[in-house]
Amino acid sequence: MGEYLFREKMKITLFRLLSGLAVISGLLPGCATRGDREDPGREYLAFLPQHPGADLSGNKEKAAVADFKKYLSAFTRESVRRDTARVYAPDAWLNDTLKTVRGSKAIEEYFLGSVANTGEIKVVFTDVARSGNDYYFRWVMDVKFKKFQRGKTIRTIGITHVRFNRDGQVLLHQDYWDSARGLFEYVPVIGGGIRFIKSRL
Repeated sequence: MGEYLFREKMKITLFRLLSGLAVISGLLPGCATRGDREDPGREYLAFLPQHPGADLSGNKEKAAVADFKKYLSAFTRESVRRDTARVYAPDAWLNDTLKTVRGSKAIEEYFLGSVANTGEIKVVFTDVARSGNDYYFRWVMDVKFKKFQRGKTIRTIGITHVRFNRDGQVLLHQDYWDSARGLFEYVPVIGGGIRFIKSRL
């Protein structure tokens, strides 16, 4: 009997998860694009050897790191419009675990959509590490969404892998964070399904 009830709950949960995709598509800008249908892991691994990044040093390295941190720390419609093309290379590649975007113009449009769906985004960087031409930014992000969980601050943690070009612009931006904890658990319908599955693990 217990196994039967568990299977039935799982069926309901899967139905809710699939139904929740419709909700997600209304929350995230430009959801069914070509980049989303591709395998971001494979694309990321293919991008790395083709774009090794630049060996920055001294003031150029400090400026590149500071610009990236400042850009994501003060994330507003105005700052996105003003600074994206300066911070990100024209051929930059970005994956934030939700979406893959290529090119500074597309990144700007994606971030503008993200800002439009949030009441407030605050990112605090807690550490930066370097290995060769690879930089790893550890951060804490607080978000308030407009369409759900109004008034509630959702906190999540993550790391961003960055490579810069010779001009100190971001060439590669790959986020590693718990998007379920940071977003999907709070979406109507789908959130309940995720929480149920996690409770059974």
